[in-house]
Amino acid sequence: MCDDHTTEDNGAYLGGVSRRQFGAMTGAAGIAMLLPAPANAATIKGRDVTIATPDGTADAYFVAPATGRHPGVLVWPDVMGLRPAFRQMADRLAQSGYAVLVVNQFYRSTKAPFLKPGESYDQPEVKARIAPFRAALSTEGTVRDGIAFTSFLDKQPQVDRKRGMASTGYCMGGPMVMLTAAAVPGRIRAGATFHGGGMVTDKPDSPHLRIPQMKARYLIAIAANDDARSPTEKDTLRTAFAAAKLPAEIEVYQGAMHGWCPPDSRVYNAAQADRAWGRMLALFETALV
Repeated sequence: MCDDHTTEDNGAYLGGVSRRQFGAMTGAAGIAMLLPAPANAATIKGRDVTIATPDGTADAYFVAPATGRHPGVLVWPDVMGLRPAFRQMADRLAQSGYAVLVVNQFYRSTKAPFLKPGESYDQPEVKARIAPFRAALSTEGTVRDGIAFTSFLDKQPQVDRKRGMASTGYCMGGPMVMLTAAAVPGRIRAGATFHGGGMVTDKPDSPHLRIPQMKARYLIAIAANDDARSPTEKDTLRTAFAAAKLPAEIEVYQGAMHGWCPPDSRVYNAAQADRAWGRMLALFETALV
């Protein structure tokens, strides 16, 4: 799902950043500074939750404005899973008026968080630790999860079921967004993926082949080095969305490396991450009516 070759590109690009320096860069205080609250931010309340799925019990984080009902958003994290950075991102989205669920997609194998401060997927020992978590995932299991997670959202009193729901995904979360949108097209009306990996493959269960089953508008934000490795994928996606008559904003973010959006990423690009965030909010305002 996540492109290991692109991860190697990122490591070569960063070269001189030591683990100690990275740990200092990604402390909780640093993350908070990197994610400013939106204008007129809503007061929010968040809590840890557990969700029954056909395959077990998933741990997750749910946050929403303290009052009222709001569109639901299901967030699929990247390969490093549910962690403080994604809680910060969920809080920021909730401050903009959304009821947000960020899940631990690896719940079959481990509870979140499973990384120590300063650890990153481009470290061999971390990659080896996560490998069996990834092996426990499947297309069918992700579909079951997506149905269970959207159902959980719809049961929360903070969620406005009269309005559409969105799903977002980062890295390996990209295809999870597409699988969820195809599984519950009556609810998912907006999908946004950021440096998604594995959305177009040559396998018969490739996520892009499910686009005809979807009923959502999309934002597909592509890292420059991902596009360099797979330059035709964006064209395949554009063709598929056009054939399904689904609006899709598909753009390569120049200068942005794979993983540029989460604020604890070694390749975090604040300017491009904020631009992608703004495009996501614009999508939600149009699609979640």
